[in-house]
Amino acid sequence: MINQLEAIKERFDEVAQQIMMPEIVSDQKKFMKLSKEYKDLDKIVRQYRLYKKLLQDIDGAKDLLANEKDEDLRELAKAELDELVPQREPLEEALKEMLIPRDPNDSKNVILEIRAGTGGDEASIFAGDMFRMYQRFCDRMGWRMSLMDYTEGSSGGFKEIICQVEGEDVYGKLKFESGVHRVQRVPATESQGRIHTSAASVAVLPEAEEVDVEINMNDVRKDTFCSSGAGGQSVNTTYSAVRLTHIPTGLVVQCQDERSQLKNFDKALTVLRSRLYEIELQKHNDAISSQRKSMVGTGDRSDKIRTYNYPQSRVTDHRIGLTIYNLPAVMDGNIDEFIEQLRIAENAEKLKEGAVA
Repeated sequence: MINQLEAIKERFDEVAQQIMMPEIVSDQKKFMKLSKEYKDLDKIVRQYRLYKKLLQDIDGAKDLLANEKDEDLRELAKAELDELVPQREPLEEALKEMLIPRDPNDSKNVILEIRAGTGGDEASIFAGDMFRMYQRFCDRMGWRMSLMDYTEGSSGGFKEIICQVEGEDVYGKLKFESGVHRVQRVPATESQGRIHTSAASVAVLPEAEEVDVEINMNDVRKDTFCSSGAGGQSVNTTYSAVRLTHIPTGLVVQCQDERSQLKNFDKALTVLRSRLYEIELQKHNDAISSQRKSMVGTGDRSDKIRTYNYPQSRVTDHRIGLTIYNLPAVMDGNIDEFIEQLRIAENAEKLKEGAVA
């Protein structure tokens, strides 16, 4: 572990010098990439410095205890050891976790897609509840959520809603939300008071950049149409909405949230690029999962990952067996505990695989 940490410190010092070079500062892409690497490495190096100082202090106290004749000084050394030694293991565990190779997509923004599944109107209403849950979570995280496209349900909620989420480490936190979310409750449309089971599927796509996916625009057909959503008279009477069809794959993406056709085109292209990137990412994940099946799932949209039981005020994540008996708080965006426990489970798997020596 020490060798890995020393190598990281050397790279940190190297990056610190590079981002000061005029030729790097003038190249925006290189500067942003190195600045991000500097920020990521800085967290590890700071922790490593604390760890090194702790080891030095422990060795100093042990040396004093072994060689000092003065009893008062020996007592001070013993007291210092009693205070320092218990700090060593937690620091080592924190460093081991930091050394686990990160998913390179963790720092990316995301395209969040929520779709009503089985359950008719109630599924659309639940999809709307899910959207509000994520909206509140994003607000608490200080992330920016912007709407891209939606189709409203006939009794409320959404048949489908797509939005962009921007911020720090968005994919790293939201990636565990991909899959089927199941709800058990008495629907507002149910007159007999019977509990129904409905579902909504969530897809969290890392937002792909131009360097990740190159799209040949000759393979893309662009159609424009009048928006059907809210936004005033001009939205509904001008051809501002954009639909893009990627001919080789048959993928269809549309955006109608903006009044400007150009802005809708840019947003639709972002979604298309991210969906194409997800296809390649899924191929990569399938290759890995053929060797091992992750406890926290592969992010497959068909995996039933969580159940929201309203009569019992219970939310259960089936991947890690975690149940929280405070459904109102969860639906108000307090999903931090699920995300944290899923992250811990994923890191534990990586450690078992020997990711950190």
